[in-house]
Amino acid sequence: MTDLFDRLRHTHFIIVGPCVLESRELAMEVATEVAAIGQRLGVPVIFKSSFDKANRSAETGFRGPGLSQGLQWLAEVRQTAGLPVLTDIHEPSQAAPTAEVADVLQIPAFLCRQTDILQAAARTGRIVNIKKGQFLAPWDMAGAIAKVEAAGGRRLWLTERGTSFGYNNLVVDFRALPILAGFGYPVVLDATHSVQLPGSQGSCSGGERRFVPYLARAAAACGCQGLFLETHPDPDHARCDGPNSWPLAQLEPLLREVLAIWSLPHDCYLSS
Repeated sequence: MTDLFDRLRHTHFIIVGPCVLESRELAMEVATEVAAIGQRLGVPVIFKSSFDKANRSAETGFRGPGLSQGLQWLAEVRQTAGLPVLTDIHEPSQAAPTAEVADVLQIPAFLCRQTDILQAAARTGRIVNIKKGQFLAPWDMAGAIAKVEAAGGRRLWLTERGTSFGYNNLVVDFRALPILAGFGYPVVLDATHSVQLPGSQGSCSGGERRFVPYLARAAAACGCQGLFLETHPDPDHARCDGPNSWPLAQLEPLLREVLAIWSLPHDCYLSS
């Protein structure tokens, strides 16, 4: 089978799924539906969900099932729904076991400068998706990229997820997309985390879900190669990132809009 990185290098793709693995049943429900949507729309879909959310605002926040159980569920998603899988790692020791299941290892934004975790992910040979820290300028990602490349990593995606703007707020500077693309790797816009209001609810983060379509359409017009969306059948009762998650029932109409923009004749920076 052609390597996933090579297959997607010259096309657009969607990364989508619930923020955290709440249950096996939820994972399978969402994976089955997004796989069907991808088939109907003719767009490659990567299923995303986390086995552990290690950076919750409060100690009492739901973190997920943990590494062992989470990887079992993700393996089932991969086999049953036929989708590639992306999940976060939070420490170097998680890289190798996660790579046995996941096609893409994601480095959370808060960890994007941590040398050991970047290089552990690179050494697995899997795609490494680095989320740009909220505290970094886009050109500052050069250091993270160099660390991955020094460990032999050449399968890289770079994800923009908003930049801290004062307290409890994020903004997206769309100039970041072509700047990041200048590094020569596929660029993704995370349209759901970018509307997050970090820590705004005290013990958890808030979000402005209504702005997700605007960012998704703008990113497509700016030429991003991939779009990242957290989705949930009932976002208002999701156990993590509900306020910025997009309703599963409304996912297909939004993706149709994005694909229509992607199909227009305009310059975009699909990786060479």
